[in-house]
Amino acid sequence: MNRISNKSVWWHLYVPKLFTVLQEGYSLKFFRADALAGLTVAIVAIPLAMALGIASGATPDKGLITAVVAGFLISALGGSRVQIGGPTGAFVVVVYNVIGQHGYDGLLIATMMAGIMLLIAGAARLGTWIKYIPQPVITGFTAGIAVIIFSSQIRDFFGLEIEKVPGLFLEKWKVYWDARDSLNLGALGVSSASLVLIFVLRKYFPHLPAFLLAVVFSSVAVISFGLPVVTIGSAFGELPHSLPMPHLPEGINIVRIVELIPSAFTIAFLAGVESLLSSVVADGMINRRHRSNCELVGQGIANLVSPLFGGLPATGAIARTVTNIRSGGKTPVSGIMHAVFILLAMVFLAPLASYIPLAALAAILMVVAWNMSEHEKIRHLLKAPFGERLVLVLTFVLTVAVDLTVAIEVGVVLAAILFMHQMAEHTDFIEKDVDDLSGDRIPVEEELPSDVVSYRLRGPLFFGVGSRLMDVVEQLQPAPKIFILRLGLVPMIDASGEAALRTFLDNCQRKGIFVILSNLQPAPRRVLKRMGLLDGEGLDYVFSQDFQDARVIALKRLELVTIK
Repeated sequence: MNRISNKSVWWHLYVPKLFTVLQEGYSLKFFRADALAGLTVAIVAIPLAMALGIASGATPDKGLITAVVAGFLISALGGSRVQIGGPTGAFVVVVYNVIGQHGYDGLLIATMMAGIMLLIAGAARLGTWIKYIPQPVITGFTAGIAVIIFSSQIRDFFGLEIEKVPGLFLEKWKVYWDARDSLNLGALGVSSASLVLIFVLRKYFPHLPAFLLAVVFSSVAVISFGLPVVTIGSAFGELPHSLPMPHLPEGINIVRIVELIPSAFTIAFLAGVESLLSSVVADGMINRRHRSNCELVGQGIANLVSPLFGGLPATGAIARTVTNIRSGGKTPVSGIMHAVFILLAMVFLAPLASYIPLAALAAILMVVAWNMSEHEKIRHLLKAPFGERLVLVLTFVLTVAVDLTVAIEVGVVLAAILFMHQMAEHTDFIEKDVDDLSGDRIPVEEELPSDVVSYRLRGPLFFGVGSRLMDVVEQLQPAPKIFILRLGLVPMIDASGEAALRTFLDNCQRKGIFVILSNLQPAPRRVLKRMGLLDGEGLDYVFSQDFQDARVIALKRLELVTIK
């Protein structure tokens, strides 16, 4: 039975959804629906992948390679039925900074390290931990990334003549302002027309591939009118017709691995969060449940393999996943077919991509940035309590002005501190509370003697409230002979809480106060037992079953004290 149970758990956690689908039975009807959905998503993904590749400081073919390799593996090995993987806007800032600091080989190494981290996270069953990442942090850094993506496209949108755009936000806009006299009206016309076309198509013809049509029409306009604008061909040359042979990046050594750990962690964090968020959104649309740990494993393998082909970091793409669902995608085969169609486009249509103007791709990325900004969610969160608004704003500002890694670290730590403060505020001591756990009052004739005080602790006893336990003893003037501390409403005690409780007992001992700890719940009892506090029970403190038991112990103790 245990073997069967363990196998069932393993299957549920780590077996890709593709295997589940094939086991359930896969028909030609499903394949037709998946192939059509895959084609639709590929049409959306091709211009977007090229644009993201360029925005990341790489080349357009790197974005396509990532969409093919990582997109195939994420669908084939992931834990979602309809997830579409590939390069996303969330990685643009990180990739750009890593390439600038460590070169492209450094990015490849960091991505492979991130893949290993994701594999470890999946094996450790950390897939459900996404619920512990505060929403203000996610929204703050996502909106910050959107602002950075938007600002990174100003040069191509206006056709400014700038050899190298700085990485820092304020420096970037200073360079733009200094280069304002180099405005290219042709590029501005192409980008503006592309932007208008995308918005019109999305509003009135939402089923048409707005990104692809914007690229096609802008390319035709540039060729027909001979507009002096920068194209993919003039900036990067002709795109390759096939995938490169896999090979390890150069310069892998211990020193470089150590210096790339922060970048790798950021890539892994973003890949994990983005993919699991996308999976949750997809679950709500198809009324299914994804396998979060399997999804992390799939993402890990994809990010481990993609750099071998020279690809960028990848994760689940929410917009493309939604497009897949709305186009009729039913199984992971649609994601696989999306990768196949992109590869076919590389093989047969690569020469045509040379005519695509960068201004059109800039317009596409500005739309992506607007979609990422989550302006409605920001407006909603600005109505939240002050602490959460502070986390949102601080994470956003640090993402834009400093660094994404710093923003995430500070945002999560600040959110945790604020949460602990709120928990501490909701943990209180109720004086002379003689209600038992059922809510019944202790009869008046059984009220406690004047030498006995009773306090009920309500809420978790953790390091955020340990000091308040000390304050209660100090405020008792004169000191009672017996102190009953009721713990029935304490759901958990951590190590710091145990230390505070031990210090509380020591202080009571010095003051000659005998302590009775009553109504201790099973979970806190296990913690106190492991940490040895229960072993000291005897002369200075005891544990009682409930309040009635504590009262009996207190009365007997008073009699003994009186006799002595």
